[in-house]
Amino acid sequence: MDESENTGPPASGHQVISAAERYGVRHLFTLSGAHIFPLYDACQKRPNAPRLVDTRHEQTAGFAAEGTARLTRTPGFVAATAGPGVTNLVTPLTSALFNGAPLVAIGGRAPEYRWGSGALQELDHLPIVDSITKSARTAHTVDSVGPLSEAAFSLATSPHRGPTFLDIPMDVLFSPAPEVALDVSVEPSSELPKGVGLNQLDEALKILHACERPVIVAGTDIWHAMAETQLTEFVQKSNIPLIANGLARGVVPPSNPLLVTAARSFALKNADVVVVIGTPLDFRVNYGDFGGARVLHVTDAPPRQIPPGVVSIHADLPTALAEMINGIPEPVGTLEWNESLIRETAKARAANAEMMNASGPMINPAGIYRELIPRLTDSTITIGDGGDFVSYAGKFIEPKRPGRWLDPGPFGALGTAMGYTLAAGLAFPHDPLVVLLGDGAAGFSLMDVDSLVRHQIPATIVVGNNAGWGLERHPMRFLYGYDVLADLQPSRYDSVVEALGGAGETVSDQSEIGPALDRAMESGVPYLVNIMTDPEVAYPRSTTGV
Repeated sequence: MDESENTGPPASGHQVISAAERYGVRHLFTLSGAHIFPLYDACQKRPNAPRLVDTRHEQTAGFAAEGTARLTRTPGFVAATAGPGVTNLVTPLTSALFNGAPLVAIGGRAPEYRWGSGALQELDHLPIVDSITKSARTAHTVDSVGPLSEAAFSLATSPHRGPTFLDIPMDVLFSPAPEVALDVSVEPSSELPKGVGLNQLDEALKILHACERPVIVAGTDIWHAMAETQLTEFVQKSNIPLIANGLARGVVPPSNPLLVTAARSFALKNADVVVVIGTPLDFRVNYGDFGGARVLHVTDAPPRQIPPGVVSIHADLPTALAEMINGIPEPVGTLEWNESLIRETAKARAANAEMMNASGPMINPAGIYRELIPRLTDSTITIGDGGDFVSYAGKFIEPKRPGRWLDPGPFGALGTAMGYTLAAGLAFPHDPLVVLLGDGAAGFSLMDVDSLVRHQIPATIVVGNNAGWGLERHPMRFLYGYDVLADLQPSRYDSVVEALGGAGETVSDQSEIGPALDRAMESGVPYLVNIMTDPEVAYPRSTTGV
């Protein structure tokens, strides 16, 4: 019988896609696998279903879903076939957890009726992903597919945001299931979580009113919570200087004298109060230890631990910031403190410019940014995937708008670039994409340039090629006086991209960088500029992450 004559209920895969539709999902990232065919069938037949976007590796699909979540603030959506398809999602799921990115991963699963018999790719995924997701569930029955799908999206998008996982046995996913209207709201709650009292807010406000040298550190959750307006108002009203991390970069533009990210080290060493908003007290902020400074920590959910002396406020971030704005009727801190940070910021920017103007017999990696930065527009999305080379980007590039900077975040996974680029190109097809790759990182995902070509995503891909693992080479020499396992070939990564349908060129002279970047940006295809850099130049790192 022709399938078009089948008037019975569709397979339960339609219930998964129905839940995705309700949450505004526009793309399902995947690599084709028979265990999850009903999801594809639903996307093909439903008029409002997500578009299917396939990759060459499930890891890229997972990073594309994470990148979508982080850039668009709608849930990322990825599906992988059973067994190795799901295990290939482990790193992207962990990255999403560390980055607070709302992501729903659907896994195929061996048939329920065959479970324990050794079916193809039979594996209990839940123990593998349980510690790296907010929830990991199996839909053992047809009736549970719809409610568990809805629950996965609801939990992923609720503070503190993160990934959820649902696997569905093959026989369950293929079985007909009438779609049931669920009485649910897709709007996450904005109410203050329990445990947030006026005492904590009052204590925080007392500390702010009494301070002389305050500074704010704002992180990615400001962007995820759509709290940019409240953060901007809080900075302006309180007159407290701001250091921006992650996707909070660009909330306050570099033209504002209160943005002092470039003077981060000086500010954190000399502040008497540090207000950390929307980011954990991890290695990036010295675990909340700023000498004798008081620390106010504002998060969207209770932190795993609260260091001694830290005043912790956990609430919906727009609400928490509104409460703090109402409690600050006038600027706090001293004029002398702000003026000192303005001076230090100017000095740091001048030192950065000097570093970018460095010359030598080979290209200094910092010199690449001297040519790149003037070519970035307000709408350019900059994607970083690498160690030392991308660290320069974090030091030099100051976005003028939020949501335009995407790096791997605190988990530090390599291999994110092609997935993030695919996500950015699909979500913002008219915005320029610049991808910054270390040559080590290029080895993780460059094959998925094929996916960029197939899905018509143009991007300027810049490889800082020092023929080695610079982030390991130099510390090992410092510790042991030698290095091992740090050398790579000075490979023609541009030739790889050309073979996959893109374009590119290799550059070995500083004067060639600017024209090569122009050709890349005008090409309309994935274009890789392979820049040979001095392997003896080490990024001036001040932290180790330990």
